[in-house]
Amino acid sequence: MPRPGGLSSPKEVSSPRQPQNPGDNPGDQSNIRASRQMANIGIDLPGGLPYQPWLVPIVKKRTDNLAIDDPHIRCLPDNFIRAYGMPHLLKFVHTPNLLVMLNELNAGYRQVFTDARPLPEDPTPSWQGYSSAKWSGDTLVVDTIGLRDDTWIDWNGSVVTEAAKVREQIRRPDFGHLEVQVTVDDPKAYTKPWTVTLNQRIVVDTELIDEICLENEQSLQHLK
Repeated sequence: MPRPGGLSSPKEVSSPRQPQNPGDNPGDQSNIRASRQMANIGIDLPGGLPYQPWLVPIVKKRTDNLAIDDPHIRCLPDNFIRAYGMPHLLKFVHTPNLLVMLNELNAGYRQVFTDARPLPEDPTPSWQGYSSAKWSGDTLVVDTIGLRDDTWIDWNGSVVTEAAKVREQIRRPDFGHLEVQVTVDDPKAYTKPWTVTLNQRIVVDTELIDEICLENEQSLQHLK
């Protein structure tokens, strides 16, 4: 069902338009770039991410050694939080009861049930977790649990753990953009919940490409 400002096709709804950065052409394929939050997802938070004491030296070590143990450079999947900031295209396939997010890197995928089903009590931990969503006006509210321990969410080595509860509030302020507000409540890794906004731009007249990390991968031999 079309929802004003929602995730429906732009041909089905008219979204409100806001002033746009002249250098930010949402349809320009040459303008695909990583988010400024790719390296440090908490860069815009006063004082940075509220790490638990045990995590502080781990993130410092990972930052100092240029993320040598990063699962991403070892061709493992990116968690959806991290994928929002990476320079790899995402494609959202939206049906009445399911939202599928396709990631062109390693043919990754994530499924979000949009029928507001209850979250399982003890889900099997996975890279993308278990997600259920419902609409609140023109905002899709997605709750996720069941993530793996030590799941990296930026280049600095910040993580979420199995204790994490993640809420995304996804809205479409205009034709060319999605606003994704992410709140992480993970008492095992952080002293308090924190929220960041990870904005997404549409890229029109293009398709996902095969981007398989292990194909011609040459980085790991230099990291040994």
